[in-house]
Amino acid sequence: MDQPLINQKLESLRRCVARLESRSPESVEELETDLDVQDILALNLTRAVQLCVDIASHWIAEHHELMSPITMGQSFEVLAERGVISRELADDMRKSVGFRNIVVHNYETVNWEVVFTICHDHLDQFRQFAGVFMDPALR
Repeated sequence: MDQPLINQKLESLRRCVARLESRSPESVEELETDLDVQDILALNLTRAVQLCVDIASHWIAEHHELMSPITMGQSFEVLAERGVISRELADDMRKSVGFRNIVVHNYETVNWEVVFTICHDHLDQFRQFAGVFMDPALR
């Protein structure tokens, strides 16, 4: 794997998570009324998800015997099937892709309570994912 490229993506992911932590308000009500914070959180969540998809895709591409996933969410399924990440983490990351699609494509109105919950209770999934790819054994 091109570890310098992965490291660059991991650093971007770290910055997104730090931004999410630093800008997440104390209440859902505050988030629902602050358009700037909504933009900051939505942008950094979608970036974080996309960076994880990019890293997963890069790993899959390095393993030529693997068939390319059709969807972004399937990228995490492939990693779980190969034992790179846990099934639980793959499920969490697949759900994150669903959230990303809602924000990016406006499939439905963004539920700011969900965004608030992600920012307060689920950012560790990004750290767990990043931790896997910082492991030199995967190079």
